[in-house]
Amino acid sequence: MAERRVNPHTVLLIVASAMFMEQLDGTVLATALPTMARSFNADPLHMNIALTSYLLTLAMFIPASGRIADRFGSRTVFRAAIGLFTLGSIACAQAPTLWALVAARMVQGAGGAMMSPVGRLVMLRVVSKAELVRSMAWLMVPATIGPIVGPPVGGFIVTYLSWHWIFYINVPIGLLGIVLVTVFIDEMKEPKRQPFDLRGLVLAGLALACLMFGIEVASRGVGTWWIVVALLGTGSASGVLYWLHAKRHPRPMLDFALMRIATFRLSVYCGSLSRIAVGAMPFLLPMMLQIGFGMSAAQSGLITFVSSIGSLAMRVCAPWFLRALGFRNVLIWVGMVATILLASSAAFRPSWPLAAIYVVLLANGFFQSLQFMAYNTIAYADVPRPDMSSATSFYTTFQQMSLTLGIAVSAAALAGSVALMGHDGPKLNDFSAAFLFVGAVSLMSPLVARKLEPGAGSELSGHRDQPGKVRPELAK
Repeated sequence: MAERRVNPHTVLLIVASAMFMEQLDGTVLATALPTMARSFNADPLHMNIALTSYLLTLAMFIPASGRIADRFGSRTVFRAAIGLFTLGSIACAQAPTLWALVAARMVQGAGGAMMSPVGRLVMLRVVSKAELVRSMAWLMVPATIGPIVGPPVGGFIVTYLSWHWIFYINVPIGLLGIVLVTVFIDEMKEPKRQPFDLRGLVLAGLALACLMFGIEVASRGVGTWWIVVALLGTGSASGVLYWLHAKRHPRPMLDFALMRIATFRLSVYCGSLSRIAVGAMPFLLPMMLQIGFGMSAAQSGLITFVSSIGSLAMRVCAPWFLRALGFRNVLIWVGMVATILLASSAAFRPSWPLAAIYVVLLANGFFQSLQFMAYNTIAYADVPRPDMSSATSFYTTFQQMSLTLGIAVSAAALAGSVALMGHDGPKLNDFSAAFLFVGAVSLMSPLVARKLEPGAGSELSGHRDQPGKVRPELAK
């Protein structure tokens, strides 16, 4: 049966809408954490588990997303993922305790693990490489609106309604998404069925889950030392076993052979370092404004959303920046500016004029978004189309691991400062120390990016450092 031609613009809109729901959920939740802590009678420092449990589940199941889509079809998996995410949202709203919330967030994570990477895979299959930069930029516009409206919506809901409604708002979006996917997206499968690497999925999932949860437990200072050692040891052992397994399997769940592609490898390394720092922002900034500044959730939401406006503004300018500067210059110099702006959040104080805070966050959102736009695009510059599903699973796995690490690392830095300073709870100086620490991690990204070839990705950006010469960015 002949397959109808998929309209790329329609696909972009539908995938972006799914990302909008996911991003809205995360930013609304981050603003509501202090209020939810009071509802659950929990320490605000321990509420980061509501964020990391979701990201942890993403890291566990994302490796299988590409292979499952290849086997069962992109439309079927994408639609089922949206449905599971929506059901998880309802369960979150009904959660009576923090641990019930964590379990429901893991259900959401299972849906999100398929939703974003499979949606991106659909886009990569219908968009030509020549249009990849522009398509990636416009794909993220609706997804960026989620973080813009999330903080003020979340602040309004928890201040004037109830935190439960931050999850119920996903239900109509999810139902609409299921209908749109059914009507407008064709089923796309690989013509040749590949063997499913179940052993690899178990080993990779166990390694990622134990390592991330071990870091999470250590960062929150809960549990005994032997629990942390057991988790990290099990995760490390599972990782070694997976590595040995992947060397023998013809199509491993996480294909490390992709790291032979220089542009992909640099994007994974540098992007992970930057995302560790950026992943800390949704945890640190709302808590700093509410605990350190004494603001309400609604007031903090009206401040934290500003960085997303900067991110949205970047989407229009991204193709021009990449064409004028090239990927290498963007990753080095824009990355440096983004790091400085992120670290400058450490200087925020209640005496600052709100306009000054807005300017810093607006600029930070703009440059951070441009940096990640470059990472997300050049990662696929030299990946062959048959390997796109493996590449999206691999890249998204490390993307989510980095964001999880960002929350855990920032929580550990905050708790460490509290302990060193002898405070009975986090103070403004403790938040400053945490911001400076994650800023130091982010600084390593533009330094590593210097290894990228000057002409890397020029066929995507249109930039030419060496006229007439475009080199394939494969490692020797």
